[in-house]
Amino acid sequence: MAMTKEEHKAGNDRISADYKASKAKCDTMNGNAKDICQKEAKGAENVAKAELEAQYKPSAKASQKVAEAKADAEYDVAKEKCDDMTGDAKNVCQKEAKAAHVTAKENAKVARAAATPADTTTKQQANVAEAKKDASAEKREADYKVAKEKCDTMSGDAKDKCVADAKRMYGQ
Repeated sequence: MAMTKEEHKAGNDRISADYKASKAKCDTMNGNAKDICQKEAKGAENVAKAELEAQYKPSAKASQKVAEAKADAEYDVAKEKCDDMTGDAKNVCQKEAKAAHVTAKENAKVARAAATPADTTTKQQANVAEAKKDASAEKREADYKVAKEKCDTMSGDAKDKCVADAKRMYGQ
């Protein structure tokens, strides 16, 4: 059920207060732990705002924005956590974070296509099928990049076999 303008404003005020409290907690930390904490706080704020907007003006687009805000928040935190690593491990971590982000965003697009009404059932099914096809291609590409990055930690024949296997597995 949609909320009133006053409830919306109160929700915004609560979100702002929660963010300030979370950010203040982060100020007691240092180094990458502080950076991670700040990303978590900002992500929680963005997700809460998206959820509030979805309650205020419900729609398939608003639901997609909530899912995307969650994906973005998780991605930002995951990328920040990768900063604790070095070398190949950091590269793999970043690619895995990106792949998870792509997967979440594509799943949100498919969910929106499924929730968006069309003139006919056949047209809606076609829209969902198209969204799923696009999502599948994007996910495969992201997963391939992760596999390829993992192969880069190897050398010689092992690396060549790994890359060939990844190409075969992800249809590249």
